[in-house]
Amino acid sequence: MISKAKRYNPTEESSRFKLENGKFLYIFLAPLFLSIILALIKQNFSLFLFDILAFGLFFATAKLNTIALNREYEYHTTTLTKAPKPFKSITATLLGISTLFTSWIAGGQELFLSVPLSLISIVGYFLYYGFDPKDDKLDNIGDISAEFVIETLATARGKLAEVEEGMKKINEKELHSKLRVAVDKGYEILNNIEDDPKDLRVARKFIVVYIDGIKKVTASYIAMDEKDIDSDTKERFSHLLSDIERRFKKEIVRLKENDKFDLDVQIDVLQEQIKN
Repeated sequence: MISKAKRYNPTEESSRFKLENGKFLYIFLAPLFLSIILALIKQNFSLFLFDILAFGLFFATAKLNTIALNREYEYHTTTLTKAPKPFKSITATLLGISTLFTSWIAGGQELFLSVPLSLISIVGYFLYYGFDPKDDKLDNIGDISAEFVIETLATARGKLAEVEEGMKKINEKELHSKLRVAVDKGYEILNNIEDDPKDLRVARKFIVVYIDGIKKVTASYIAMDEKDIDSDTKERFSHLLSDIERRFKKEIVRLKENDKFDLDVQIDVLQEQIKN
């Protein structure tokens, strides 16, 4: 969903994660699917069952790998975040188990041949995809806790996501359009705060009051049957959304002015240091 996306500035490394998208491991499903069909034709039901289990293991591995790469992509394209959970390590382990089961149980190979093949698949996974990021990206931002900033932004984005979900139930085009603009501006402000977490000091009222307010008003509106809402109420809601849009625009300007003020202060401090 574009409106929910942050303003990414992908590095060459993070772009690679996006392009790979975890689809490579799905290639292993093709021969397993063929093996399932052949087992059915031969009416070998025990082999059919083993092949189904092998297919399920590799499918789960491929899905988990997609999640792992998406989490890593988010990590590399987010300014302030914690290191993702070790999904890639779990995926590699599951790939090893899947390979061992397919070779030894489903394929009937000897265990002393299957184990090295399993280990090779794990090593190959890490060589191709790399390891999980270990370091949190929690830069020093003064007297504001980085964890608090992350939690606050996540909560605010969750509320905007609820508004977006509620918008699907609003058929009034004007109201829907104004909500879309307000939500987009809300995400823009949150992205600004993520780029410069110190802005949370001046924008906390916006997050607490306005985002929470628009979520509650939208929830109250969709709780009623839209056919039963009179034109006066719809007009008041429309005016409210217009006011919110103006307030959001002012907040964006204020944040940019605050960034300019911070830059001016840094320039003045640097000039003084150069003089001395």
